[in-house]
Amino acid sequence: MKWLQAFIQFSRPHTIIGTTLSVVGLYLIAWAHVGTPPWQWEILFPALLSCLGANIYIVGLNQLTDVEIDRINKPHLPLAAGTYSLRTGKAIIAVCLLISLLIALREGFFLTLTVILSLLIGTAYSLPPLRLKRFHLWAAACIFTVRGVVVNLFLFLHFNRQLSGAVDIPPQMWALTAFIFGLSLVIAWFKDIPDMEGDSRFRIMTLSLTLGARKVFNVGRGLLAACYLGLIVAGIAGIPGVNGAVLAATHAGLLGMMWLASLRATPGNRASIARYYLFIWVLFFSEYIFFPIACLAA
Repeated sequence: MKWLQAFIQFSRPHTIIGTTLSVVGLYLIAWAHVGTPPWQWEILFPALLSCLGANIYIVGLNQLTDVEIDRINKPHLPLAAGTYSLRTGKAIIAVCLLISLLIALREGFFLTLTVILSLLIGTAYSLPPLRLKRFHLWAAACIFTVRGVVVNLFLFLHFNRQLSGAVDIPPQMWALTAFIFGLSLVIAWFKDIPDMEGDSRFRIMTLSLTLGARKVFNVGRGLLAACYLGLIVAGIAGIPGVNGAVLAATHAGLLGMMWLASLRATPGNRASIARYYLFIWVLFFSEYIFFPIACLAA
């Protein structure tokens, strides 16, 4: 049980939940787009397993290269706490990498493209000599490229092709991709605010250290509000394949929740901003619930 608890921490549960919901949500959008054919677990489950393997590899590699930083910023993580040895961490990510690649190669071109691009970008983010996380622009680009573009477009194409044989990206997917692109950028900015102490000591020049926590918080909150307003307006104007009323109503509610939560957050307080950062992940989770619902309701 202790090993399982450590593995859950090592896998970073919020990223696992986010990956799971995004894979299932994209399957539902593709399923609705092609006319709700018979449900096919044999299409969904391998893609989910492959993406989860890639997820664990990426977050595990980041921990392996950040042990000293995590002893300051995230001392509860298994490698930083000493619950796992470096050898154990390397073994876990090697197995996850192998599982992810083998499944993707078996399932087809677009899943393989999704996984390989994600793995390459995740590796460049953490591993020397590139270690792109040292530079705030490149670090943000890694996160919004994978979460915002690669996963949404190529994984949708995988499901669409598997379900119908077609290779097309409908308007609703462009709308979702644009929104997740902005939300992923905010996640990339906000994840560094609670970690400023360790990042500063090890010269990881994040945007929070460059501009200050409050300025990054205000800009991120403004960008997130603009993303929600954009989808609300798009829902009212009408997006093919989406129930506009459902889309506008749900995102108006999420916008209100986001703004109220932001008023209670204090950028200078590490615990407060860490809670708000996790709330941003809840918004990410919600998108892959409510957007597919709006598509299914069309």
